[in-house]
Amino acid sequence: MSDVAQDRLINRFGGVKIKDLDLIGAKAVYLPPKAEAALAHQFGVLRIDDDVVVEALIRGGIATKPTPTQPSEVLPWGVDRIDTDLVWGITTGDPIQVAIVDTGIDVKHPDLVGNLKGGVSTVAYTRKYNDDNGHGTHVAGIAAAIDNTIGVGPKIDLYAVKVLDRRGSGYLSDVIEGLDWAVANGMQVVNMSLGTASDVQSFHDAVARVYAAGITQVAAAGNTGGAVIYPATYPEVIAVSATDNTDTIASWSSRGLEIDLAAPGVSIYSTYKGSTYKTLSGTSMAAPHVAGVAALVLTVPEKCEFLLDSVSGCSPAEVQQRLEATAENLGVVGKDNLYGSGLVDAEKAVLQ
Repeated sequence: MSDVAQDRLINRFGGVKIKDLDLIGAKAVYLPPKAEAALAHQFGVLRIDDDVVVEALIRGGIATKPTPTQPSEVLPWGVDRIDTDLVWGITTGDPIQVAIVDTGIDVKHPDLVGNLKGGVSTVAYTRKYNDDNGHGTHVAGIAAAIDNTIGVGPKIDLYAVKVLDRRGSGYLSDVIEGLDWAVANGMQVVNMSLGTASDVQSFHDAVARVYAAGITQVAAAGNTGGAVIYPATYPEVIAVSATDNTDTIASWSSRGLEIDLAAPGVSIYSTYKGSTYKTLSGTSMAAPHVAGVAALVLTVPEKCEFLLDSVSGCSPAEVQQRLEATAENLGVVGKDNLYGSGLVDAEKAVLQ
């Protein structure tokens, strides 16, 4: 069925198209309550999924006051703990393109402006990808801040993919559109410090397409203390739990068989909107530690290419295998439901 025919079918049943979701060959639409069942049985309609709400994964709100002035140069404990500073002079090649799929990034932040190369907004009320919440800026700083507070990979090229609004929430269709942008614009790593408890096939389809495009995806496991949420649950995504400065999993960090790696996520100091800084906690903070290390690994492809196939370059599966094989074991011996394969270790991932 052609795109025009699809639009006509939607209109015939009283629907209103919101946007095309080319990544999965779908459309986001408003439908009258009685129209869904009838439309679902029409030729060319595979299924109708709910456009669920997806939220940023911060724990306990924002308890600290912002730091309005630039601090003296700080190496946050999480970045120090995973030994990223030990490999900064070793990684080579062009900067890796990392998409922060989140609330946007503060486009004027002094610690991020040097690495921020572009972006997109898929939310309805703005075409700008500037951060009006703060969460995305905090996540971006963990991955790639420079100067005053230092991120995992200071030479990473950051791209802001704004899919969440000023309240830190958004629709799944906006996330899927953002992932489509990431594929179309050659991103190499995607960080999703967001999630939903709903398993929606369209979300999995989108993640699978990103994976097939050769992009490494990292996601926060969730902050419920219970089951891992989506998209972290999907096998194409590296699911990350959160640890504190004693290498203990946070009580609120989600857990389960889907956990692949652990990373610092408690009391993490990073950049924030308005050119400020905050200390926040959540698996949202753990995920960009791993995304940053994945980018570091991609700068030394000889460490991961050909691990699982004979194709030149590191596939997402090979990057994940490299990160897990070099992780620092925590908890019981081997992979477990709390830490996965262990605490991500930048030094071993890049050098060993």
